Amino acid sequence: MSTAEIISWEPATGAELWRGKRGNVDEVVSRARRAWPAWAAQPLATRMELLRRFANEVRKDTEKLATMISRETGKPLWEARTEVESVINKVEISIRAYADRTAQRKLDNALQGTSAVRHKPHGVMAVLGPYNFPAHLPNGHIVPALIAGNAIVFKPSEKTPATAEMLINCFHRAGISAAVVQLLIGGPEEGQALVAHEGIDGVLFTGSAHAGIAINRKLAARPDKIVALEMGGNNPIVVWDTPKVTDAATLVVQSAFTTAGQRCTAARRLIVKSSMYDALVAEVKRLSERIIVGAPFDDPTPFMGPVIDNQAADGLTESFLYLLSHGGKAIKHLVRPRDDLPFLSPAIIDVTGVKDRPDVELFGPLLQVIRVNDFDEAIAEANSTRFGLSASLVGGGPTEYNRFWANVRAGVINWNRPTNGASSSAPFGGVGLSGNHRPSAYYAADYCAYPVASNEMEQPRAMIGVGLREE
Repeated sequence: MSTAEIISWEPATGAELWRGKRGNVDEVVSRARRAWPAWAAQPLATRMELLRRFANEVRKDTEKLATMISRETGKPLWEARTEVESVINKVEISIRAYADRTAQRKLDNALQGTSAVRHKPHGVMAVLGPYNFPAHLPNGHIVPALIAGNAIVFKPSEKTPATAEMLINCFHRAGISAAVVQLLIGGPEEGQALVAHEGIDGVLFTGSAHAGIAINRKLAARPDKIVALEMGGNNPIVVWDTPKVTDAATLVVQSAFTTAGQRCTAARRLIVKSSMYDALVAEVKRLSERIIVGAPFDDPTPFMGPVIDNQAADGLTESFLYLLSHGGKAIKHLVRPRDDLPFLSPAIIDVTGVKDRPDVELFGPLLQVIRVNDFDEAIAEANSTRFGLSASLVGGGPTEYNRFWANVRAGVINWNRPTNGASSSAPFGGVGLSGNHRPSAYYAADYCAYPVASNEMEQPRAMIGVGLREE
């Protein structure tokens, strides 16, 4: 039985941060349905101007919002600030993307009149956000959906409601109706009720594959509802021939351990050429041992904070022990300095000898290493997953990269760059269990409005030229 309240705890201290009552799904959706027609009827220029005002409200609250993100997720303050910057930048990127991806087109067909393509909003959209980027990732759905003319019901992760509340207040202060953008506090039960609600026209989700698949299954008989799923990955970073071992190791560490490994694009598997193995792994280990793990506001500044909660820390510890007991060789042990708080050291384990390696997203600072002998084997290992979000090749030349790009199944494929840090000015999404072919970021406009084709004439003009009896 769920409690009447949702409580948010600070991962770094264990202290209570926020509490609030669960929302009423029927009431929230009903209110959004009543508000939507007037919002959709606003001129596009008006909606864009209000979103720009939202960006200014966030700008005014940058430090306050960054501090809240740090307290609620445990991520270092420097990283929380970059998240707030992404929230602000999303507005201009989304305005540009809407003009590009959903542009109005007219073609004069002389005696046939005019043919036109315009776009309409879907209606009331449910946005379900994750805890790792509690402002930026839901905002990446909300802003383009509002520009297109949709109303929003946003249910944040039950682990990060305080950040969500601050974000939604910025929309309201900007002059966007509190009925057009609503916050629904709740846990899985409220999320499930929202997804299944008859008054919802679409579901925009970022989170685990488990939850995304459940949404997909729930709406399998409802092709009338738009569903966009972004579900994470078991991402490979392949290191091939390069003299720049330190740079390669730095890219591996950035890919695996930024945000304590709690990014859907984080590198989970390091696939390395045998001849590069000793030098690279030694350098990755050396750099990982220098990483400062600490609370968000510590001095010196930490690179990594805790994972989100003790349950996540317990699961990662169990996963490390499982790999160790099934043939894995520890390169750098997973260390948990305190049992009562979810701080973990970066961990590295060689799983080359592990048979039937589990194809799961281990959402934390745990890097698995696989040694291979040739490039075909590296590509096969990279593709040895049901996921397909991001992949990077470090080293090699243009020939190897062309082969890598052509043969690796992923929606984000990089060369000599980390697996994470994707640009909002490009599409973002994956294949397999990483998504349902509805990429977000720059392509979010595609799922926020649908195209309408029209043939138009100012006066009716018609004749039937064949098959009629003479009068």
